[in-house]
Amino acid sequence: MKRAEEQRKRYQSELDRRKMKRRKDVDEFKVVEGVIDPPTMKVLYKLLSRGTLSELHGAISTGKEANVYRGVDADGNSVAVKIYRVSTAETDFMLEYIIGDPRFKKVRRQSRTLIPQWAMKEFKNLKRYHEAGIQVPKPIDVERNVLTMEFIGDKELSLAAPLLKNAEIPDPIKTFDKIIGMIQKGYTKAGLVHADLSEYNILWANGPIFIDVSQAVLIGHDNAKKYLFRDIQNIIHFFKKLDVETEKPEVIARYIIAAGEK
Repeated sequence: MKRAEEQRKRYQSELDRRKMKRRKDVDEFKVVEGVIDPPTMKVLYKLLSRGTLSELHGAISTGKEANVYRGVDADGNSVAVKIYRVSTAETDFMLEYIIGDPRFKKVRRQSRTLIPQWAMKEFKNLKRYHEAGIQVPKPIDVERNVLTMEFIGDKELSLAAPLLKNAEIPDPIKTFDKIIGMIQKGYTKAGLVHADLSEYNILWANGPIFIDVSQAVLIGHDNAKKYLFRDIQNIIHFFKKLDVETEKPEVIARYIIAAGEK
């Protein structure tokens, strides 16, 4: 009886300890700026319960489609947390990039069903890029409208990497060639076209890193070649401001398409 009572007390003590830790984790799960609605809070607590997150801090970037926050995982590592807007989302533009994608067969216009698919699309695209060896944030987890991925920047100082447009680029010619090479590798190895590539969707962390890949399409998409040409045009336009002389965009696009057909 005495041993059974001791075991019961130890068991109860362990339960109490876990409850205390849970309350502490919830208290430390800081959500700032008051922009996260109750359904998203439920998603965040689900990520908390499985260890993907333990804290959520200030916004790294804000946009019409989503905000990106710095988070902390269960091991104390910084992560990037992208929270897609649901109630105020403008979804019409998304349909152009997701309808016809064989990975998403049932696409509805309602934001509450479309946004989780959009978040999953970015997760899947990041995974394809990452597995092909292209510099993107490594995807970690996705739950409804919340995507967790690798934090790009100074992890010790929790300082996010700058956008390409704001970075000091030591060798613009080499960097231009690197980005064109990433576009080509994305097309030939990952089977994707970014479809919204510019100096606003590339980070600089000792080299270029592609971000915001939710709209990226498979190369079999009806508009893939059009998007490829547009991406190349945008990159050429930016680097011309840095006095980089380049081939015409149609020449580069033809070369990449031909490489993908080999």
